[in-house]
Amino acid sequence: MVENQEKNIVSKVVVVTGGSRGIGAEIVKTLAKEGYSVILNYNKSEQCAKDVESELKKQDYAVDIFKADVSKKEEATAIINYAINKYGKIDVLINNAGISQSKLFTEITDDDWDNMMSNNLTSAFYCTREAAKNMIHNKEGVIINISSIWGITGGSMEVHYSTAKAGLIGFTKALAKELGPSNIRVNAIAPGIIATDMNKEYSKEDIEEIKSAIPLNRIGSPLSIAKCVKWLIEDDYTTGEVISINGGWHM
Repeated sequence: MVENQEKNIVSKVVVVTGGSRGIGAEIVKTLAKEGYSVILNYNKSEQCAKDVESELKKQDYAVDIFKADVSKKEEATAIINYAINKYGKIDVLINNAGISQSKLFTEITDDDWDNMMSNNLTSAFYCTREAAKNMIHNKEGVIINISSIWGITGGSMEVHYSTAKAGLIGFTKALAKELGPSNIRVNAIAPGIIATDMNKEYSKEDIEEIKSAIPLNRIGSPLSIAKCVKWLIEDDYTTGEVISINGGWHM
């Protein structure tokens, strides 16, 4: 019994939404290799999720995959309940799930707007509301929201995306104040341009132009975001912050 208790103390339970590709997959891999018990949420990218799971399980790391469209309340609730039912708690929630779209503001449809808000902002609300109940009960927890540089500066032809990501920053700051007395830390990371599928719409010329505007003169790596996530979990005195990892693109 003592051994199990010690094991539970060491192994934190982490849920990563949108964890099958890009930044999410790198977060899953980084945390699993640090000894965390990780639940990888995916919606459409089943094979990618299975590939990440297989890679980690071959090395005896603790990872589960769970299909859920976290923009829907019932499915968001289901993944949080899965974590709690399996492990008895949830220590860390990483709200990473999201979509992007470039479109002239006057051409954004009602559906475009609703989809952007539900996938990038409402999903975080649903997952966090459920996870926070368990964290408040345990008087401990970490919530990390993956926003964007466009949530800080705004992005031309990405008004709906920028609005959702800015909303995530407001969500982070307000929640940090409310949950702080329960020893729950809430922070956000606002990546600049990172080498993921989300940027596949950019041409080589576009990428070179962007790189020329970045002081470090290169595109970011998902690993940089994952390392920041790891630090925010381990640090015990940072809350309500938005850490922008962008190579100096926005100062």
